[in-house]
Amino acid sequence: MKYLYLILSSVIIAYISVIIFIYFYQRNLLYHPSENNYQNDKIQFIYEEIFIKVNEKIHLKSWIIKKDFKKFKTLVIFHGNAGHLSNRIYKLNELYKLDINILLISWRGFSGNKGSPTENNLYEDAKASIKWLNEVGVTNNQIILYGESLGSGVAVELGKENNFNGIILESPFTSIENSAKIYYPYLPVKLLLKDRYDSISKIKTINIPILIMHGKKDDVIPFSMGKELFEKANSPKYSYFTTDDDHMMEFNSSLLKKIKDFIEKN
Repeated sequence: MKYLYLILSSVIIAYISVIIFIYFYQRNLLYHPSENNYQNDKIQFIYEEIFIKVNEKIHLKSWIIKKDFKKFKTLVIFHGNAGHLSNRIYKLNELYKLDINILLISWRGFSGNKGSPTENNLYEDAKASIKWLNEVGVTNNQIILYGESLGSGVAVELGKENNFNGIILESPFTSIENSAKIYYPYLPVKLLLKDRYDSISKIKTINIPILIMHGKKDDVIPFSMGKELFEKANSPKYSYFTTDDDHMMEFNSSLLKKIKDFIEKN
C-alpha cells in the first residue's frame, strides 16, 4: 500500500509539473519565429521593404508589392506561426502574377522585430498594417485579408469589422483550443490557454465574401477544421479543397486561378 501511494504521488506530481511547464512555456510551443524553411527560393517579384509603426518601440518589417493602389485591390497577408518573411517567397512569386498589390507583414518577435507575439499583440500588429495602408490612400473596401495558418485567426478577428473587400483563409483552424486538444489530449487545455484565436465562434459574424482553402493531407491542422469553418461561414463563400495538398499548399495554376476569380468577383 505504501509503494502504491508513492507511485500515485509521483504520477500526480509529474502531471502537475507538466501542466505548470506547459502553462508557462505554451507561447514557445505556439510561436516559432526562428524556424526558417524555403530559404533558397529566388525572388521573382519587385518589392520594397518597409517598417510599419505599431508604437514607439515596435516597427514591423514588411514587404510591399505596389502595382497601383488606385487601380488594383490590395492583399494583406498575415503569415503563420513560423519563419521569416523570406519563407513566403514561393507564395509571393505566384501571387505577383495577379493584378493586385500585396502587403506581407511580419509579427513582433519575427524577422528581427522587437517584442513578443501574443494573440492581442498580433491583432494590434495587423491593425497597424491596415492603418498604414489607409494612410497611403488604400481604403478598407479595397483590401482583402489573407490569413495563413495561425494568421487565419488574425484575419478572422479583423474580418468581423465587415468593411473589407473580402477574406481568404489558407489551412485555417477552428480554434487553438481545438487544435491543442489534438496534440495534448491529456491536458486541461481550456483552462491553460493564454491565446485562443477562437475563429469558429467568430466566423458567423463575418459578412464579407470569404474563400477557404485547405488540403486533405494537412497533418498540422486537420482538413475537417477548414471544412467546418466553411460550413458555418456566411455567403457569399467559396472553397478550394484538394486531396493532395498538405499544410503548405502548393501554389499551382489551379489555386492561383481560384484566388484570381475570387478577387475579380468581389
